[in-house]
This record gives sequence, structure tokens and C-alpha cells, in this order.
Amino acid sequence: MTAPRQRKGSKGKDPGSNIQNLKPDCTDEPKQRFATGGFSWWTILCLMTGSIVGVSLGLLCCIYVSTLHENDLWFSNIKEVEREISFRTECGLYYSYYKQMLKAPSIQQGLYELIHDNTTESKRTINILQRMNIYQEVFLSILYRILHIQTYLEPIYFYIYTVFALQTVYVIALFITSWLLSDSWLAGALSGVWYILNRVDTTRVEFTISLRENWSIPFFALQVAAITCYLRPQLKPIHQRVVLWLVFVSTFCFCLTWQFNQFVLLVQALIIFTLDCLDFFTAEQVVSLYLMQVFSLLLVWLLQFCNSMILGSLVLSFIVSALFIKHFQTGLKTGSFVIRVGKLALHTLLVFTLTFTINYSAKTILQLKSDEHIFKFIKAKFGFGATRDFDARLYLCEEAFGLLPLDTFERLAGTVLLYPYLCTLSVLFILLLLVALSNLSSNGSGQACREREDRTFRMRPDVAYNLLHTVFFGLLAFSTMRMKYLWTGHMCAFAAFGVCGKEVWSLYLRVLHCNTRTMMRLIRYSVPIVILAFLYYKFWPRLMEEISELREFYDPDTVELMEWIRLKTPKRAVFAGSMQLLAGIKLCTGRVLTNHPHYEDQALRERTRQVYQIYARQSAEEVHKVLSSVGADYMVLEDSICYERRHSRGCRLRDLLDLANGHIMDGPGENEPDLISASHPRFCEAIKTDTPPYSTLFTRVFKNKTFNVYKLKKLKKKNKAENSP
Repeated sequence: MTAPRQRKGSKGKDPGSNIQNLKPDCTDEPKQRFATGGFSWWTILCLMTGSIVGVSLGLLCCIYVSTLHENDLWFSNIKEVEREISFRTECGLYYSYYKQMLKAPSIQQGLYELIHDNTTESKRTINILQRMNIYQEVFLSILYRILHIQTYLEPIYFYIYTVFALQTVYVIALFITSWLLSDSWLAGALSGVWYILNRVDTTRVEFTISLRENWSIPFFALQVAAITCYLRPQLKPIHQRVVLWLVFVSTFCFCLTWQFNQFVLLVQALIIFTLDCLDFFTAEQVVSLYLMQVFSLLLVWLLQFCNSMILGSLVLSFIVSALFIKHFQTGLKTGSFVIRVGKLALHTLLVFTLTFTINYSAKTILQLKSDEHIFKFIKAKFGFGATRDFDARLYLCEEAFGLLPLDTFERLAGTVLLYPYLCTLSVLFILLLLVALSNLSSNGSGQACREREDRTFRMRPDVAYNLLHTVFFGLLAFSTMRMKYLWTGHMCAFAAFGVCGKEVWSLYLRVLHCNTRTMMRLIRYSVPIVILAFLYYKFWPRLMEEISELREFYDPDTVELMEWIRLKTPKRAVFAGSMQLLAGIKLCTGRVLTNHPHYEDQALRERTRQVYQIYARQSAEEVHKVLSSVGADYMVLEDSICYERRHSRGCRLRDLLDLANGHIMDGPGENEPDLISASHPRFCEAIKTDTPPYSTLFTRVFKNKTFNVYKLKKLKKKNKAENSP
């Protein structure tokens, strides 16, 4: 393939490599230019049109998801407690800190309460800013206070509108990425339209507003756009510095807003490492991108009060190892093909060996176990870990952490996204392999560099990065469905680049022996316009029908429970129950919790497993002892968990507990031979008999069709001594 850009060192000047050159194809542009700016009228028109289209699509996406959220819940018409209940599971926990900051008498007092929090985990005082990524809630609460918009906008609307506005940022970032890759704003328009039409697979923001990924992924998309710009050939030094700052800021915002940042950045670091080994990047580019990741993580580490999980992350260990080995292993890119492959194999082995050595040492020194459950899950998922481990099975049994369902591809094909994506991916991946082999065959001398400029097949570094980005994150999405949201958005931008860019079409046209400038321009403009017209014809009526469907929030049992807790229990009462429900109790009532859904703490995971014995086969005395040890005053039992049917046998919560306790599972089916029958009935069922010893230790104080609330009776000291081991 003939390169559309010439690398540094070539004699010809690249007219389209500068950061300003975001235009469809201005090779035949009019000759009128501004006296000082150097831009043609056609370039200015292209930039203005593309910018307007990009911002318009971003705003359209924002309005679209906001409308869906309103219509699905009738959010503007329901009570405040119902609005808060709609923040399900961990979403409610995160939003509760925004609410807590607003209720504090001052910003300073609110921050103090977060740093010295004793309501999220009973009998413990923890630093929420250190433990969780909630700086976005803190920032929004401060912003809401100082903007003096209280009379115009309720706090909850300020919060959700901000999250929806980030979708605008997301779409604009995808728009810019595809525009930079293809030099056509039509690619940006196509990527934005595809993102909106594939909403089911690109985002879930309309019903999981507070999830950390909805805050962070837009910044990650911005970072990818900035990296794409940074890697454009012949970028001027001043532009490089500006774009590197954009890379740093977007990476920092991404890391600050999601606790899983280290794993995403690890994948990205592996992409950079791979392209460095294959000689697509310069040494300066590699070091700069690595350092942007390191500086971002270290700044987040400082803001999170020296959170040890960041220092013990694999990505930091990997980057340190890669830079260290790269510095001392000289002559890596010299020699014949066989010698270079051998050097790269040794280089890779050394980097990974040093990575695991540094990481193991760091975790040992820091006594870090915060991310232990993630590695247990990964090992169990691929058959290398214990399958009875409660934490691992808790993830393995959730659909979101399973393999990517095949119906995902049916939906993506229905919007004509999958076909151009696969065509672009396959063609460019083959080209990447050819260029990589050619790079490895050169000996790194000046003569080899000149030969590289004259090759028939080339690949720009920004294209190579985005190609491996979609490959790596595509594999991640295949292995874990929840990670698909990191892939599908970029998939839209990459497919749009394939439709509107020159790289793929030039190969096809060369095979057909009609690779002329006129034919290229005709195809690059006509194909995306035809696709956009088809998408409008097919999906616009569906979108109108979708946003016209009106539903209403309806969960009277949960509303009744929250109102009872708020009115009938002490403000410092401690509640035990499922993680998901307790997050809602904290948000709606402000009561103290025994456990919660933010699972990145080893002590909390152990406490959660203990509290969940209320759904296991345990004696009343044992359950009372466990709950008393964590300071619980009330216990909330959910019939939907006790008699769960959503999961199959072996994945119900009661089955996970039985396996962890070594007990035979309920119902017909096979059991492992070493499991034994429990000596006690299932606690959540037996307690409803209201017979001793259950009635002696627990009193039911609330009941509806879904929930049963029991108050723990305080044992006399004599009884406590008898029950103690």
C-alpha cells in the first residue's frame, strides 16, 4: 500500500500531517489563503462543518440517553426516595457520598467526614477518598454549592445531567479519532451515528448512571484520540508537547474516576510495548507514552492518600521493567531477521520476568491483598484456580463476567457496523504483519531507514496503534462481557475509518487496477453517505418509537422498606444484608452498614462472606454471633435471594455459600464427593418458623412480600460466655 504520509527524513513535505489538518481531502483545495494563518477557505469550511457535526452528534447522544432515562422511570414525577432507589447496587453507594457532601454544613466538614467515615463499615473508620474513586462526586458537590443554581436545578438532576453530558465528550472523542485516522469528518459522523444506534452494546449509562465506567470511559476515549493525534507523522514539536499534555490530563481523569484503571492501562502498555518491539514507534514516543501513564497513576496515588493498590499494580511494574530493560539492552533493533527475533524474545522474557518479580516484591512489602479477588477470578475463569472460592465464583456466576454472547454480533451486524469493521480489521492486520516482518528484516542502519521509505507497503504509527487497540480490547471483550464497553465505542471509530480512509480502499482499488485519485475520492465520499442514508431510513423511525415509549418506576416493597427504616429505626442503627440492598439503605436512610458492594478490600470481602451466612445452612447461634461481631442491630432478609431462581444450580448465592462451607447444594443434581450434608437447616428459611432458638435471638420487626427485617436481641453476658467458642 502506498503510504498517504511520508515519514521524517523524506524529502517530500507532508501536507496533511499537522494537527490542524482535519479535513476530508483538500489536495485540490482552492488557492486562496489567509495572509497570516496559511489556511485555505476550503480547509476552514471543512473544519467548521466537521466541528459542528461532531458537537451536534455528541449533544444528540446526550439528549437521547437522558430521554430514555426519563421515559423509563418517569424520573421527573416520582418521589425522591424512588429516584434514589433507582440508583441500584453500587451506583447508590457512590451517589450517597455526593448526597452526604451536600448535606454537610460546609465543604471542609464534608471532606472530613469522608476521610474519617464510620458509617460505611460498622465498627471501622475508613478513608473513603483513599478506598474509593469518588473524587467526581466530591467535585460535583462543591461545584453545585458554588454555582448558586439550587433554585433552578435539584442536586440529583445536576448529577445525572453531568454524567449524560460526558456522553457528549465520548462521542466527540470518537469523532475526532476517526477524523484523524481518515482525514474525513464523514468518518466522525459515521462513528457517532454507529455509537448511538448500537447503544445497547456501547453504553449502559441510562440505567447505571453512577457506575465508575460511565465517568471514566469518555476520558479514556479522549486519551485514545490524543494518542492518535500524537502519533501522526511529522507532527511539529510544539504540537507534540500540547498533545502530550492532553494525553496526560485525559489519562489522569480516567485513572481518578475508576478503580480498574490499572488493568486497562496494562492492556494499553502492552500495545505500546508490542508496537515498540515491531519498530512502529520511535524511542521518544514510547518513553513519552509510558511516562504519561506513570505520572497519571502516581498523581492519583497521591490524591488517594497513597493507596497501596496503585503502587502494587501490574502496569507500574511492567512500565518500570520495560523502561529499565530497554535502557540497558542496547542494539535491540540491529542485526539480521533471525538475530532481531531472538533479541526480541529475550527482551520480552526479561521484561515479563522483571515485571512479576517487582510486582511480587511490592505486594509482599506493602502486604497488598486489595486486588487478590480479581486474580482469583482470572485464574478460576481459565481453569487455574480453586472453583469453590466464594469471591471467584461470585464473579464467575455473573453474566457480565462471562464470555461475550454471540447475539452481540447479530446486533452489530444489524447496524452495518460489523462488516466494514471486520474488513478493515482483517486487511490492516495482514498489512501490519507484512510491515512488521519488513521492519524486523532491516538492520536498523541509515540505509535500511531509506529503504523503508521506498517500500510498497507501509503503515502509519497512529493506524498501527488503533489497530492493535481494537484487537487487544476486542480480545478482552470476548473473554469478559462487561469489558465490551471499552471495545465497542472504539470499534465504531475504527470501522468508520475503514469506510472513509484511504488505507483499505487503496488496496482494494489496486487489486482492481483502478486506483486513481478520482475513483478514490468518489468511493470515500459516496460509501459513507450511502451508509448514513441507509441507517437513517432504517433506524430513525425505531428511535422515534423508542423514545416515545413511556414507563414508570414501580418498586413499592423497596419504597416501603426504606420509609420504615427512615422513620422507625435509630439514625445510628447498623444494618446487615446483601451488598446491593445495603447500598440503597445507605443512600435512602443514611444508616450504618456492615458491608457494601465496593469489593476492593480484603477485610471487607471476608466480612461480606461472614454476613452472607444468613443465606447458608448455619445455626441461629452462629449467625447471631457473626452479626453481633460486626455490630449489626438489624438484619434484612430477601426472599429473592433465599429462594433464588435467576441463576442455575451452582450459581445461586446459597449454592456459593454451601460450596465454600463444604456443604451439599440444594435441589437435584450432582455434588462433588467430598461435600457433606449440613447439620443445620438454611437459616433464611428456618428463621421464619419463629421457634427457639430463632425466636430467642431474633425478633421480626418488619415484613412485606419481598423483605423480612429482624432485630438482633442482646444476649446477657452469661449467654455470651456460653455461646463463645
